[in-house]
Amino acid sequence: MIRDCKKLEQTWRWYGNYDSISLQEIVQTGATGIVTALHHIPIGDVWTTEEIEKRKKEIEDAGLRWSVVESIPVHEDIKRQIGNYENYIENYKESLKNLGKCGIKTVCYNFMPVLDWTRTDLEYETADKSTALRFEESALAAFDLYILQRSAAKSSYPEQVIQEAEAFYKKLSSKDAEILTDTILAGLPGSEEGYSLDEFKEMLKSYKGITANDLKEHLYHFLKEVIPAAEQAGIKMAIHPDDPPFPLFGLPRVVSTESDAKSLLDVVDSVHNGLTFCTGSYGARADNDLTGMVKRLGHRINFIHLRSVQHESGKSFHEANHLEGSADIPSVMRAIIEEQLNRKKTGRDDTDIPMRPDHGHKMLDDMNKESAPGYSLIGRLRGLAELRGLETGIRNTLEIH
Repeated sequence: MIRDCKKLEQTWRWYGNYDSISLQEIVQTGATGIVTALHHIPIGDVWTTEEIEKRKKEIEDAGLRWSVVESIPVHEDIKRQIGNYENYIENYKESLKNLGKCGIKTVCYNFMPVLDWTRTDLEYETADKSTALRFEESALAAFDLYILQRSAAKSSYPEQVIQEAEAFYKKLSSKDAEILTDTILAGLPGSEEGYSLDEFKEMLKSYKGITANDLKEHLYHFLKEVIPAAEQAGIKMAIHPDDPPFPLFGLPRVVSTESDAKSLLDVVDSVHNGLTFCTGSYGARADNDLTGMVKRLGHRINFIHLRSVQHESGKSFHEANHLEGSADIPSVMRAIIEEQLNRKKTGRDDTDIPMRPDHGHKMLDDMNKESAPGYSLIGRLRGLAELRGLETGIRNTLEIH
């Protein structure tokens, strides 16, 4: 019997003053760690120790721990390598240094250009009448072709999707078109920027000529600059995959597959250059072998988002219940626990990897309350409870306590 192996640290994403869910309510979910950011600080500015300590004290006064920063946003100039990007990188390093001084040791971030995570429907009704987030390829194509009217849009989609998009658009009322536009451009929770239609068009123009290879090289440059600073600060960096994991609006996305992840890890071979393993984002692609990715890349996983999506036709999907859908979450959980055992055997001190239930359906009393899309209270509580039980059951089966 193997004993004394720490469990995953159960965490909860909280949006500070913007969040309708209180820290006291989070305490009652059983989570012990908070995942949050200083959303009020402009992108590119330094996070000062004063601001960090203020947020940290607020969390600790509620009996919780600030476990993970999600996220320090990467300025668009860094992604494009234009303007003041070098100064923004230096500011990023300074923020990491200050977080390290304050005892916060894990930072999640992403490198998605212009748009953060993207959905086309925030109120998709599931079989049990709860509502979920959905990405519908024909809806995105309808927006791209007929609302945004991007010149190269037609070459981005198969003919069948173009036909479905035309049919979709013809059924839209003006109000529906406005809702679709806001859903795509206004910015979902965690994204720090929203755009008007004209602003979005200008941002797309600013990426003209930047290929996937260019964006990868810009990411690798960022890693070579930032990871040494993270090492000095004692911080584990954890890059979040693209969501969804494929190009949108002609913009390249370069953290979508196992190959992408391995390449960026190889650029700076350090445990401080690690992954946020999001089973929902990677899992939106059927060709990503989630369990295999944990087995092969698990030693570089610094943070975990657990959720499942249900694949539909083409690239479409919707958020499933945490233990349902297209992802084999039990198999993934077992692989994560096995990774923890490997860490213990090799003397690593980071066996209690932070994990959070990612997204959740609106259900029960969630329906009567305001909450950020994907970040309902009861829906995520259900997810956390299911994941907690799954972990406990697997550990008991393996006789790990």
